[in-house]
This record gives sequence, structure tokens and C-alpha cells, in this order.
Amino acid sequence: MEVDAVLEALNEALVLQYRSALAYTVVGGTLTGFTFHGLAEQFQDYAHAELEDARHLVEKVTTLGGEPATAVAEVERHGDPRAAVRWLIDAETDCIEALHGVIPPTGQEGRSEALEHRLEHIIMRKQEQVDALIRASASV
Repeated sequence: MEVDAVLEALNEALVLQYRSALAYTVVGGTLTGFTFHGLAEQFQDYAHAELEDARHLVEKVTTLGGEPATAVAEVERHGDPRAAVRWLIDAETDCIEALHGVIPPTGQEGRSEALEHRLEHIIMRKQEQVDALIRASASV
């Protein structure tokens, strides 16, 4: 495992992961209109999952001897619910790519496989959320 490269990539992803929790909270709390009403509660569940995954990433950074990032990437606010959902899709896609970028330097040892597996689960969950957002935005 290339520990320094993994720590750098994990911290880059963490900054975006923190944003995910905050973004779902802000967007869910500001969505208006009957079309988007059902998404607000779903976004609360998404925000909780994002925080749980952020905790796992922080634990891994700490275990590898690093200092977890505490910065949060910028969250955009949009008055138009459609624009907010489109922004969420883009922001989450960026985070998925950052998480995927952690995998190459993890190597091929046991602890590497465990980290890669954790990342794949986070990526899968986040991609399912993005897919749901894409389906929701296609209907409005």
C-alpha cells in the first residue's frame, strides 16, 4: 500500500464526502413544490448515510497514521429545485470519482483489499443515490 498516496486521496475524498452530508441536508430543507416534496425525507436518509461513510473514512485515515481533513467543499444553494437536484448529481459524481481515485494506490495486500471493499460499498451506495436523482429529475 502506498500509504502517503492513499492518505492524500482519502483526504481529498473526505472534503467532498463531508459536502455530501451537508448538501443533502441543505437541498432537502430548501426543496419546494409538490413534485419535490417526497425527496426531502429521502435526502435526510441520504445525509445520515453520508455521515456514517465519512466516519468510516476518518477512521481509516487515522488508522493509517494520517490527520483527517476537516475542510468541507462548497455547497451551492439553488432557488430552483431542478437546478439543486442537477447540482447534487454533479457534486455526487465528483465525490464518487474522488473515492474511486483512492483505490489504485491501495495495492494488493489484505488491508488494501479491506479498504478497497469499503470504498466500493460507499461508491455503490452513492451511485444508487445518483441514479435515483437522475430518475427523479427526468420526470420533472
